[in-house]
Amino acid sequence: MRARRLTGSLAGLIVLSLAAAGCGLSGDSGDGEATAGGCKVDKGNVGSGKLTGDVKGKITFQTTNLKKDFGTFFNGVIKAFEKEHPGTSVKWVDDPGDAKFTERNVADAQACSLPDVINLNKVTATALTKSGYLLNLDEKDPDASKPFVKAFWDSSALKDASGSDVHTVLPWYTGGINLTYNTEMLEKAGIDPEKPPTTLFGLFEDYEKIAKSAKGKYYATMANPIWRLPADWQQMDIKVYSDDGKSFVFADDPRTTEWVAWMTKLYQGGAMPKDSLSSSDDPSTPYSNGQVAYGSTNPSFVRFVKQNSPSVYDKTGVGQYPFDKLGHTTGAPQYISVPATSKNAPTALAFAKFLTNAENQTAWCKDPNVVIFPTTTESLDDPFFTTVTGDDPFAEARKVVAEQLKTATADEVVLSDPQRNAIVAQVQLAMQGKKSPEQAVKDAQDKANELLTQGS
Repeated sequence: MRARRLTGSLAGLIVLSLAAAGCGLSGDSGDGEATAGGCKVDKGNVGSGKLTGDVKGKITFQTTNLKKDFGTFFNGVIKAFEKEHPGTSVKWVDDPGDAKFTERNVADAQACSLPDVINLNKVTATALTKSGYLLNLDEKDPDASKPFVKAFWDSSALKDASGSDVHTVLPWYTGGINLTYNTEMLEKAGIDPEKPPTTLFGLFEDYEKIAKSAKGKYYATMANPIWRLPADWQQMDIKVYSDDGKSFVFADDPRTTEWVAWMTKLYQGGAMPKDSLSSSDDPSTPYSNGQVAYGSTNPSFVRFVKQNSPSVYDKTGVGQYPFDKLGHTTGAPQYISVPATSKNAPTALAFAKFLTNAENQTAWCKDPNVVIFPTTTESLDDPFFTTVTGDDPFAEARKVVAEQLKTATADEVVLSDPQRNAIVAQVQLAMQGKKSPEQAVKDAQDKANELLTQGS
């Protein structure tokens, strides 16, 4: 299971809202100030030239739903920063991260009251960048990229008002993806657990072998395609959107129809429980109960199995999820940014870099209460991620994901919930034999394009 992604059309609506408020960038206002997003700011915060100034004074730091579980860690980071920079004071606030997260931060931006350092998702960061509210790091700190995995940094560029790619965010923590499987079930089907497939269709072939071996006693995986889309298509390098992003084009690739045909074949051939086609349940519980051979692709799932089903954990293997034609994986990192509206940008930027440096990223990722991964090269080379002692699937999962993150990008394909639900519904009809795969793919694209036109 991959993390749910936020909708691109939502970002467009936010940008329109911000634009209507008179957002943008300008230079010197004539009184020693400049503007960013319609807010008066220090002229050093915008335009060309590195950000300069003393690291001192007060700033506000906002995270997203982290204070309850990680108060001790972040208070420690804040104290370490204040000790390293005498005269600084960091006030930590925590947004609940609910459905109104973006709405609140947009309102704060329009009121020129964003915190000095802020934890953002990609949708909100995209909107605030386009409207000129965030510090342009390419201009203000050209060396900001150095700690981060190059592919992650490069793919974290966002569009400004002119349509140019700029870096306004520092990649922070991210998730990962791997194959988790019951080695005993694979071996019974003649599958070598030590040689995971390199393509999605190769994985589907293994699902088919599981079905033939299990004969209805257990299954390969769950049926609902909502857990696989659009991730599978992106991994296959199927072009989902047109170049301008104004229409869906996935039906143009014959492999999309082939993918649906495979899903239909597997479902009807007993590789998936019949009652799981529309179920919202992911493979976590069925895998832990020995009912399916392949578990969730989220690495935190391996820890879940370790804690809740030791007997199944002893049979659990971990492998690389198929890179397929894409050649690498994608992630959806959380970001740290400094608004251009900060009244103490030098201190804010110093703290943002301190928070996201290799030492602090590594330390947080080692916290036993969380399964996350860092975005700095040095962190991914830490023995915590590279060393597996004995037969420990959870440690192996960390190693697999850490290795793949060295080439991963942050440019996951985004579907809105209505768009994804419309596509999934058509695939489900094909899997039930109510439509041909060809017709289902065509209808899926037509319905998704209708929603895209409507801004849904």
